[in-house]
Amino acid sequence: MSEPASTAVRSALRGQTMTEGVAEHPLDRIRVAQQEAKQSSQKNQSSSQPDSQTVGQSADQQASEKAAQRVAANLPEDLQLERSKVAPGLYKPVPEIMVFQWSAPSRPFKKHQRQFFVTVTVIALLVSLILFFSGQFLPIAVVISVLFLMYVLQVVPPQDIQHQLTTFGIKLEDNLYYWQEMGRFWFDKKFDQLLLNIETLRFPGRITMVLPKEHQEEVREILAEVLLEQKPELTTFEKISQWFQEKIPLE
Repeated sequence: MSEPASTAVRSALRGQTMTEGVAEHPLDRIRVAQQEAKQSSQKNQSSSQPDSQTVGQSADQQASEKAAQRVAANLPEDLQLERSKVAPGLYKPVPEIMVFQWSAPSRPFKKHQRQFFVTVTVIALLVSLILFFSGQFLPIAVVISVLFLMYVLQVVPPQDIQHQLTTFGIKLEDNLYYWQEMGRFWFDKKFDQLLLNIETLRFPGRITMVLPKEHQEEVREILAEVLLEQKPELTTFEKISQWFQEKIPLE
């Protein structure tokens, strides 16, 4: 079931067209792939001997196939398509289809020790003193505001939100990011949590989502058919932040 299911997901997301001179709708291929997947699954269950190709598969290939199988399980089987009477070769619009979803905190979070807050407070006081003797009073208010915001973010745990990958794009609660406005994606770690980063055309240019580790292959299976998996180079601000974290550990 895994190979046809993977084909169904890839076809639905990429929207490939043109078969026998008529534009083929992605949902047609989903239904065909699911029927083939059922037949293949029944055939495999009736056979008592595992074939040599399955035995020789690597662990990564098997994980990818299982991920594609779980993703295809979310696709509806009774998809009804109607051809457009106005535009020959095209289909009428269909509702948005949810391909995969998960629930996770809205941001990475770690409960810090008392030493962390003491170190941050001391640094903020030193910076404020330097600004005070330099006659820069307005930046002092900015430092205090940043310190307060940092304290709130590190003390108040984030709420869990719903993340959905659909045929339209990525939906975070009520915010929908369309595939057309996304760039590369890559995985990262922070506070021992797996993060999914995606470039976007909207401000601030990137969305970061906390992703459970057990869902990494499923999400990669979907996104790799629409976006390029590539980690961009660090920006100047990120390089400076990384340097400070290495040279001045806060705890």
